[in-house]
Amino acid sequence: MKDRRCVDDLTIEELEQILLIKKREARMARVRRMASTGRMREGASALAREPAIPPDEVTTARPVPPVRSREADAFHSLEVDAPASEVSKAEQRAGTHQQRWARLRERLLLTVEIGALVGLIFVIVSFFSELRTLNQEVAAAREQPTPTATPLINVSVLPGSHSPPAVPGEVPEHLRDWVEPAPAVVIPTPGPQSPTRLVIQAINVDVPVVEGDGWEQLKKGAGHHIGSANPGERGNCIISGHNDIFGEIFRDLEKLELEDEIIVYAGVQPFRYRVKAKRIVEPDDVSVMYPTSTPVLTLITCYPYLVDTHRLVVIAELVE
Repeated sequence: MKDRRCVDDLTIEELEQILLIKKREARMARVRRMASTGRMREGASALAREPAIPPDEVTTARPVPPVRSREADAFHSLEVDAPASEVSKAEQRAGTHQQRWARLRERLLLTVEIGALVGLIFVIVSFFSELRTLNQEVAAAREQPTPTATPLINVSVLPGSHSPPAVPGEVPEHLRDWVEPAPAVVIPTPGPQSPTRLVIQAINVDVPVVEGDGWEQLKKGAGHHIGSANPGERGNCIISGHNDIFGEIFRDLEKLELEDEIIVYAGVQPFRYRVKAKRIVEPDDVSVMYPTSTPVLTLITCYPYLVDTHRLVVIAELVE
């Protein structure tokens, strides 16, 4: 009579005996399969003729019920691995092919990572090299003597790349209509009350102030916006400077605190201001440059450092 006990009811010895039988049956089946294909190994015939275990010594178990125990799971998951010599050549070739592709993929990823790192280093070196060049231009511009402004500039250069002729007859006929006295160009000159120096002890700033806040003017120092008030006058005195190029004049402007002192010189006359507000605005917010009814000093620079998507504005009031 078949043993209909559940796997959970079997003892460890009975489970080991069942496992031994299963292994033997799997081994015999493999030998018979090899014998049928002509791949019988030496000594396998003797194994095939090995007597089977008597039926009365075999303990069988009922098929595992739907809810199986851990012993049943382990029982059904056991398989006898074939020897390495029986692995087919096709499987070996497939494994070798996969390993080759894996090595190739790893080398490709390593090459891409190295290329990205080299590119990043090149960008950083180029950036700091350009920054150094700009700062050197500022130093050279400051060392040059300030030229004396003249009221008029006489232009005598023809349009294009032609050199000025020695006599009128050397001018090509089709360009003679262009040879006319050039209009005078007025250069803005600082007035007697225009700012000439800016001192902010809290952030170690002591720089000259020039008229105008264009690209060339800001190479020489801070720039006084033309048309804004002079130091000490009623109105808005606007002074700008760079924070990351041309000497980084306003590099630490954001570190100013309320009530910090700012001194603006007009010649030898100092005018003292106290910080009253700091703002970060969009580049097109020109309201900070509007005229005021009281003496106000407005300092402007780009923000944040090396990004320059906004403007940092410091507003100070004159100390009476």
